[in-house]
Amino acid sequence: MKPGIHPAYGPVVFRDTAAGHSFLTRSTATSDKTVEWEDGHTYPVVDVEISSVSHPFYTGTARVLDTAGRVERFERRYGRRPEAS
Repeated sequence: MKPGIHPAYGPVVFRDTAAGHSFLTRSTATSDKTVEWEDGHTYPVVDVEISSVSHPFYTGTARVLDTAGRVERFERRYGRRPEAS
């Protein structure tokens, strides 16, 4: 890599505010806030609204959309397309 043009890449704590879960990873994200981690070191902390701990897709609480019902409702409202001959 070319020196001097890339952001600093180092350990950062991401804290999920919705679930109260934190994890340590490496990132180029920066923050003025810091937190003392389980290993006794102090790391910058980035607060996120949602992560895999609180996202409905990963927690299994995602809703399944009824696409067949939507198509039928659309056809009732606007009619079917004419068949191509």
